[in-house]
Amino acid sequence: MNKNRALKQLRELEKLAKDLRLAADGWNAKWMTLIATLMSARTTDMKTIPVAQELFERFNSVDKLARASVSRIANIIRPVNFYKTKARNISKLAKIIIKEYHGNIPMEFEKLVELPGVGRKTANVFLAEYGHGTIGVDTHLAYCSQRLGWTKHKDPHKIELDLQKLFPKRYWGELNWIVVRFGQTYKSRAKKNVILERVRKIKG
Repeated sequence: MNKNRALKQLRELEKLAKDLRLAADGWNAKWMTLIATLMSARTTDMKTIPVAQELFERFNSVDKLARASVSRIANIIRPVNFYKTKARNISKLAKIIIKEYHGNIPMEFEKLVELPGVGRKTANVFLAEYGHGTIGVDTHLAYCSQRLGWTKHKDPHKIELDLQKLFPKRYWGELNWIVVRFGQTYKSRAKKNVILERVRKIKG
């Protein structure tokens, strides 16, 4: 895949996507961004955002969240998928942030992925939100990357490595945001595939 061609394709996806708020967007504290991103796994951003908003209104500091019971957290985040597991992880994560990091979220990838419920994708999306050049490979980015010929892999880490080779580093932080917004703009798989096929034919 030609790098200039891939960039043109990315910019076309950006034009086609609506300016939608994603789960990691718009929070006024890093702990909120991280937990909202964690909650969005296997759940739409549209569903995650209001649930996260309610959680943060009930517990407006990471300290209060750390002292909340798992059952109270679970009751609030019930609309998101795997809410029981996520509630346990949120509780554990908040306690670790207070105990080990004095209320501050670590900004190193290696430390982030050690936190409960924070995998590679969540850590990368979180870091990208704060200006780090990282690529969070979720289902939207994986699917579109395969359809457009940016990667032949299915493993998220291998896709991430392919995208790092294909796109200049200054674009890494944008990739997830652009492609996820595109994916959420066109929810119909058939409509999405028609558009992706047109974008795939863009020349370098």
